Amino acid sequence: MIKDLFIRKTLAQLEIQADGDHNSLKRHLTAMNLVLLGIGCVIGAGIFVLTGTAAAIHAGPAIAISFVISAFGCMLAGLSYAEFASMIPVSGSAYTYGYATMGEFIAWIIGWDLILEYLFGSATVAVGWSGYVVSMFSDFGIEIPPAICQSPFVFDTNGWHLSGAIINFPAIFIIAVMATLLVIGIKESAKFNNIIVLIKVFVILLFIGFGISHIDVQNWQPFIPENTGVWGQFGWSGILTGAGVVFFAYIGFDAVSTASQEAINPKRDMPIGILVSLAVCTVLYIAVSLTMTGIVNYKELNVAAPIAVAIDSAGKSLLWLRPIIKVGAIAGLSSVVLVLLMGQSRVFFTMASDGLLWESFAKTHSKFKTPHITTIVTACFAAFFAGVFPIGLLGELVSIGTLLAFIIVSIGVIILRKSEPDAKRGFRTPWVPLVPILGAIICFVQMISLPSDTWIRLAGWMLIGFIIYFTYGIKHSHARKNRKAQGKEFQFIRENPPNRTS
Repeated sequence: MIKDLFIRKTLAQLEIQADGDHNSLKRHLTAMNLVLLGIGCVIGAGIFVLTGTAAAIHAGPAIAISFVISAFGCMLAGLSYAEFASMIPVSGSAYTYGYATMGEFIAWIIGWDLILEYLFGSATVAVGWSGYVVSMFSDFGIEIPPAICQSPFVFDTNGWHLSGAIINFPAIFIIAVMATLLVIGIKESAKFNNIIVLIKVFVILLFIGFGISHIDVQNWQPFIPENTGVWGQFGWSGILTGAGVVFFAYIGFDAVSTASQEAINPKRDMPIGILVSLAVCTVLYIAVSLTMTGIVNYKELNVAAPIAVAIDSAGKSLLWLRPIIKVGAIAGLSSVVLVLLMGQSRVFFTMASDGLLWESFAKTHSKFKTPHITTIVTACFAAFFAGVFPIGLLGELVSIGTLLAFIIVSIGVIILRKSEPDAKRGFRTPWVPLVPILGAIICFVQMISLPSDTWIRLAGWMLIGFIIYFTYGIKHSHARKNRKAQGKEFQFIRENPPNRTS
């Protein structure tokens, strides 16, 4: 029984699953589409939302160092992702890679973890989108009542308390719109994302270019605020906690890997999409965090729209830039919601295709050839969390889920080098096992730096997952059924050997 928990999918089986005759998803995505998908997801909540929150609560101006630490860990994990993606062109990201290296039970843990990552990720970004929409409407004299545009709950350094609001309606609205677009088709979704990425990168460059002249170096003093005596509240522990929180910002290349089954040439293009998007986004993150904390004191940035606060603080000289930044943020965050919902639905789809979740989740739309059921279910849950919970809490849950997935993928590369040394690899992670081990260690350090409450919530989420796996998934696993069928066939042949003539 215990041995069966670690039944693996072979690379040959995964190749068959990805083959055109067996693939119910359409292959439309080029290398450029994948790069822009990655940038579309990475350049979003991290820059437009979480940079300010993490600076105000954890790291101060040293949030730039947090981004460097996270980027280094991401780079190491990204190299491992790139090798897997070049070998296994199937949707499911780290879930699929875990199935091929460590077996079904570990794959389930990763898949359930990825569901946490994308579900709360899309909710987090939707809350940030809401903040910028409310701010933009306010610029035009239209005040949206706080009761319908804020979370009913607030979670900060003082703990939990009520805000007096009823629901965050704009956050629910953007999730519904993006889910509808995803149901219509991946090709249409990719075109929308490509346009949005160009807009928001241009807007970010405008903010950096014109914001530099408004930096007051006094806002960087002290660059690393003194620790308050509580782990994670400033000082070097705050930098590490900040790195763990903003790690959420880098899940874009993980989202790229969920689209393998819809890439035209995944073995060549997936590594390009993962590594190029990561490199571009790291440079932009560091530049934006330094500019933002230079324009306005970090203590004022614990808001859903921190760049908007920075622009407002710069005075009349940057007044013209305010609507452009907000439009860019709104458009940019829209594409992030799109990519995260896409990643979530593809993980659901792949797990259901393996029999570990309900069969209805593995169905595709008869006309659009998209996993419409999983997209709709994902959107409903994401809309609920976005409408009720605050952005800081949601962001921490996403980060711990992402870090866990990265650790398992890094370890998986080492295992696959041993178990499948001769398998064809379109990309090889350099200096194995050093690079994967360093990636796993850096990610683990960031995980343990996150608040203890986040670990408790992760444990609760995993408990729910274990209940589903042991009551449903383990009974309906296709891999397990195939092994039993092969065993019965072998037993029949042994008991009934074919007649042989001399």
